Amino acid sequence: MVVFIMSGVLTSYCVLLLLFALVQLTLREKLDLHVLHKVFLFLSMAIFIGGGVAFTCHWKKELTTVPLLLQATAPFLQFGAVGALTLLSWIIFQSFNAAKKGSKFLIALIFLVVSAAIFLCPLLIKSPCLIAVEELPEKPKLIGHRGAPMSAPENTLMSFNKSIECGVLAFETDVQISKDKAAFLMHDHKPGFLERTTNVKAKFPHTTFNQSSDVTLNFLQSLNAGEWFLKTDPHQTVSQLSAEDKMTAKNQVIPSLLQLLQLAKRHKISVIFDLYSFGENDTEITLDIILDSGINQSLIYWLPPQRREYVKRRAPGFIQVYSNESDLINHNGRYLNVVYNALSRDKIRELRRQNVSVNLWVVNERWLFSLLWCAGASSVTTNSCHLLKDMEHPDWVMTPSTYMAIWISLDVISVLIMICLYVIQLKHSTSRHETHGRKEQIPFLPR
Repeated sequence: MVVFIMSGVLTSYCVLLLLFALVQLTLREKLDLHVLHKVFLFLSMAIFIGGGVAFTCHWKKELTTVPLLLQATAPFLQFGAVGALTLLSWIIFQSFNAAKKGSKFLIALIFLVVSAAIFLCPLLIKSPCLIAVEELPEKPKLIGHRGAPMSAPENTLMSFNKSIECGVLAFETDVQISKDKAAFLMHDHKPGFLERTTNVKAKFPHTTFNQSSDVTLNFLQSLNAGEWFLKTDPHQTVSQLSAEDKMTAKNQVIPSLLQLLQLAKRHKISVIFDLYSFGENDTEITLDIILDSGINQSLIYWLPPQRREYVKRRAPGFIQVYSNESDLINHNGRYLNVVYNALSRDKIRELRRQNVSVNLWVVNERWLFSLLWCAGASSVTTNSCHLLKDMEHPDWVMTPSTYMAIWISLDVISVLIMICLYVIQLKHSTSRHETHGRKEQIPFLPR
């Protein structure tokens, strides 16, 4: 937190210092940085470089989001860059007129190259949302990731009930098998798997439970699975809950798979899950529970790759879901479930033309949901169904011809403004030199 505050302060400081420097350049004042400013600038640079390195190392996977972010924002970044270039051109022309011959060539060359790059970069911009409104695909369906974990403790019945309010297509969850061969819902599955989302440490401070086969369902359901949510506020959303919701969250327990299936059956909502228990009979146990529940087989999206052929024979009505394109092709599948940045826009559209449903996970932000909507995703798995459910259209949609007309118009206007600014600068510079020459010729004129 301290680092974030310091970064914010130093960023604001650098921006203000830059603005003051631009003002001084405009007024033709000499730039003379105090030693304290130099120290702060060095400190800022060190923090920004360190932060960039840390982000790259720690969130390496998230770097693949950058191209998607550029697809969503590039058209508007280009508009802003044109505006910034136009505003800065006054100062650049001042420097050009005051420079010596060799420096003038360098300034002109750099300015022309940068200007050409900014003016022409729309030729390289490809965004899914550059599309005619009538060609916009249907809004992707929502799949509740562990329910609605921003509104309730993840993988609890409260969480899944909250996702029902969002109108989700399916419940997404994680299944493990207990010591007494019962299937329960829990995402964490490494040693200490109960510690994050239950009060097991408070009840058994000297015991570590390493895997699901160490405990029975009765033991699991004796634990509290909701207090952690109110205490840690993982998504900074607890303050938005009503007093009644907070009380309900506080009393949540670990649900069984059967309880979730009964809820899904009652509301005709599909279920998709990862199976994190890998015992010899865990697939068979899970399958038996599903079939015994009486839920319609078409509501089960079977994702676990283990013993898939066995599952197909016993439950031919299940929708088989694949986590990579090669398995999908090899098994002639019709449902692909991959991370949101695994497929390009063209690949998503190609798969949709082949009648393949494409689900992308985990999508929480409006801009990303908008982008994938334009690309043609069938559905997305999300933590924030309460935010995405009310979206009636993507954040922006623009036809390619409209975008071309806008950026060409802005470029032309910018060029005309810069020509005017250069002419004004040139006249001002010529007038100043003529005045200086007259003063040299007539020494008694005041200088």
